[in-house]
Amino acid sequence: MDFVQALPVSQLLRPQHTETLIYPGRYSDFHMARGYVEHLGVPQPDVNLDINLDEWDRSFSNLLSRLERTLIERQPDLVIVRGGSAPALGGALAATRLQLPLAHIDGGRRAYRKRGPEEVNWLVADRLADYVFCSSQAAQQRLVAEGVCDGVVVSGDVLLDAAQRYLSLARLHSTVLERIGLPSGVYLLAMIGRADSVDNPVRLRGLISAFNAIREPIVLPCTPHLRQALGHLGMTLTPHILPIESVGYLDRLQLISESRAVITDLDELQREAYFLSIPCITVRDSTESPETVEVGWNRLVGTQPHQIIETVRDFQPPANHPPVFGDGHAAERIVKALNDNPIVFGHNYGRTPLSILSLPVAA
Repeated sequence: MDFVQALPVSQLLRPQHTETLIYPGRYSDFHMARGYVEHLGVPQPDVNLDINLDEWDRSFSNLLSRLERTLIERQPDLVIVRGGSAPALGGALAATRLQLPLAHIDGGRRAYRKRGPEEVNWLVADRLADYVFCSSQAAQQRLVAEGVCDGVVVSGDVLLDAAQRYLSLARLHSTVLERIGLPSGVYLLAMIGRADSVDNPVRLRGLISAFNAIREPIVLPCTPHLRQALGHLGMTLTPHILPIESVGYLDRLQLISESRAVITDLDELQREAYFLSIPCITVRDSTESPETVEVGWNRLVGTQPHQIIETVRDFQPPANHPPVFGDGHAAERIVKALNDNPIVFGHNYGRTPLSILSLPVAA
């Protein structure tokens, strides 16, 4: 998904500036990932850091040192990071340590769950960035509440840019419904990918128990990691569940847009379901996109089977569908802001401090 979300901004930057696209993984990983974004015109990365994708968190010092070496060699006028991944945090830290101006796209996203690694990454990147671009007004308000006020721009969501741009291409090129033999609107799309779901046997067993009990077709794209975890559980999938291989971006858009509802633990899928006006049932206790819950199109249900089953059966979103993530022109606003307001390192560092509660001193 990082390719998809980087592409709208990259395509506008390249004709006007010299852009260096850094890919943190290995060349073999990139060529495998490239199949995910077939037909989208993703450029070759200018730099591959050649780090195993599974080692980003375990070998963060290696990631940081390679990013710093790359930035020293390239000497960019600006570093842009997106989201809350380990490479985004590494880029933010490397740029700040080298006193390079930093912009953070998709800032202000919070689940208010400090145990999640993405939460900490987002917090640090937002605090270090000289400019923060938010996908929604609510994200901006969360930053203001944290004292991050200056240099914050509500741009809209670059993931919405991509969905609007490529949905027609998905409908033209994707044959996924023909391949799986299901018509539009009669199936649920279930996508589970977070480590705290896949690697937790209790949570994963609860999810599969719920899926087995839901008596309507469920399409379940499976990564190798998920297939391995399911194998270790030893649970049998009932015939109405269709486990398929991981799909590319265009097939993903097609599957979402033609589903009756989406069941997921993935933040990006919650937002894509909202963009495409598809009801979403999120099998978590919190979300980085609470806007979708507040407007009634996303329901948080945890992993208890009975809650999942009841929500799938009864959940009906409201008729109102406000444009909380913008109008599909986030990349244009981001590039315009960067062109019109050259970023200087540290110029927004003097932000509004948070209030400090006066606590009694223990005797």
